[in-house]
Amino acid sequence: MSNNHTFAVTGPVAVAADHNGVELKALIVSHLLNAGIAVDDLGTDDPDSVVDYPPLCAKLCRHVTSAKAQYGIFIGGTGQGEVIACNKIKGIRAGGCHNTLTAEVSRGNNDANVLVIGSKLLGPAQAWDVVETWLSTTFKGGRHAERLAMIKKIEQGTDL
Repeated sequence: MSNNHTFAVTGPVAVAADHNGVELKALIVSHLLNAGIAVDDLGTDDPDSVVDYPPLCAKLCRHVTSAKAQYGIFIGGTGQGEVIACNKIKGIRAGGCHNTLTAEVSRGNNDANVLVIGSKLLGPAQAWDVVETWLSTTFKGGRHAERLAMIKKIEQGTDL
């Protein structure tokens, strides 16, 4: 696990997980705190309790949309349902990332404000590499900003 990244974070990062992601969440929270990043840990902390992810996703995303947190990170089993749930919240651009390339594109091209990772897909070192890459990548703007404006129109129900 490297420390070669300069994080593009100025505010707290909200972190949450369902029962599948409890152990990985603890590791990520620890690494974030060690990197000097403020963390809002929104739970779950009990790996033996089966937790439905949609309410936790909504809680995490509302932390981001209300500016209580700059970014959100959700850890589930595969992250598939979590990405869907997160993207139902207006103003959220959640990216499911399973390697550093998808993390770079998620932030650099799509200005994602929520990272979703799957604990069944990534080991601890890989997961931290994805988080480091995601939090150190800045939005490129340019043609990507034009595409985000189109996505915002879709979100608002406006024709393109």
